[in-house]
Amino acid sequence: MRLAGHPLRWNLLRELGRSDRMVHELTDLVGQPQNLVSYHLGKLRDARLVSAQRSSADRRDSYYTVDLTRIGHLLTAAGIGVHAGLRLTPPGPGAGRPGAAKVRVLFLCTGNSARSQMAEALAGADSNEVIEAHSAGSHPKPLHPNAVRVMKEVYGLDLAGQRSEHLSMFAEERFDQVISLCDRVREVCPEFPGQPETMHWSIPDPAAASGDKDAIYRTFQQTAHDLETRIKFLSVSLATTFNPKE
Repeated sequence: MRLAGHPLRWNLLRELGRSDRMVHELTDLVGQPQNLVSYHLGKLRDARLVSAQRSSADRRDSYYTVDLTRIGHLLTAAGIGVHAGLRLTPPGPGAGRPGAAKVRVLFLCTGNSARSQMAEALAGADSNEVIEAHSAGSHPKPLHPNAVRVMKEVYGLDLAGQRSEHLSMFAEERFDQVISLCDRVREVCPEFPGQPETMHWSIPDPAAASGDKDAIYRTFQQTAHDLETRIKFLSVSLATTFNPKE
């Protein structure tokens, strides 16, 4: 973690902890020139603290993502190196918001047929019980059978009764957070009442994967695992630090 101790790299990690970002966005957020930001992002990539992938909306752009799991492991190892009692442990189920209203979160993708449906189900089932999850799409399509299958087989969650919704269905509703899971839908995401916090998770569409049936299903499994990991970190953050707007 010594590499992350550089002030600019630390700021980059903090910003990426809030949302996936493109380089020019990070440049504006940290107030540093793009060549310097790109240099330090390269250092973080070499250390496998962040990764980058091409945007599905514009292949000329790339989104950077922080690996919170790896950072957590490194922080734990550093703490234990000083004293075994410094092992990091997340809050237990239901910790942090006793009696508080749930945080309303809207997950968006293009078709509302896979990523956002899985995110809604996983967030609703999270053990911290802090999220009231909803999902929608800019161009709704029927649920993908692999999304239904992976949720049932791996997580025991039944999506069979779910249906895709257009994001306009929620145009007048208030949310605390709106999370786009698709680079394309981020470009067309409307404003919602109350100015909810927005963030972006750049997650490739598993339905666009190529290969045989088994390979495509494994892609859905990986997408679900990625969503599960992000949602666990989100729920802990909401359980311990979220302050609702008046």
